Amino acid sequence: MQVNIHEAKTQLSQLIQRVLNGEEVVIARNNQPVVRLEPIARAPAKRNLGSLRGLVKSIADDFDEPLDDFKDYMA
Repeated sequence: MQVNIHEAKTQLSQLIQRVLNGEEVVIARNNQPVVRLEPIARAPAKRNLGSLRGLVKSIADDFDEPLDDFKDYMA
């Protein structure tokens, strides 16, 4: 979809929503394409290291021992 600058000024919110819905929007001056609206890729959420500290109260002594069901497959 191509719109002129005046139309883009008056309908910016609707144009942004169309872009977020996957539509391409080009803004033109004197019927010549000038810019294209596109969504900004969201950065992945920043990890908060240590946020689960204290939730594990104890670990069994045999935690890292092979499971009985898999002993036949161990070499």
